[in-house]
Amino acid sequence: MERLVADKLIFHNSCFCCKHCHTKLSLGSYAALHGEFCCKPHFQQLFKSKGNYDEGFGRKQHKELWAHKELDPGAKTA
Repeated sequence: MERLVADKLIFHNSCFCCKHCHTKLSLGSYAALHGEFCCKPHFQQLFKSKGNYDEGFGRKQHKELWAHKELDPGAKTA
């Protein structure tokens, strides 16, 4: 079996597919975020749907994580 290494993860060649449309990916045709792999068209579509990659992939916006740290009275400041 052939193997493929992408973002330090090993895949069977036939298992390396887009999370959204399940199209087979290659090293030149994928984009990854938070361990999720997509074809480039769907990666861009997910960004455009929410205006950022985090929300497009169903996560909280990264800036919201900063806001929670600022509001947390027990958070340490440098």
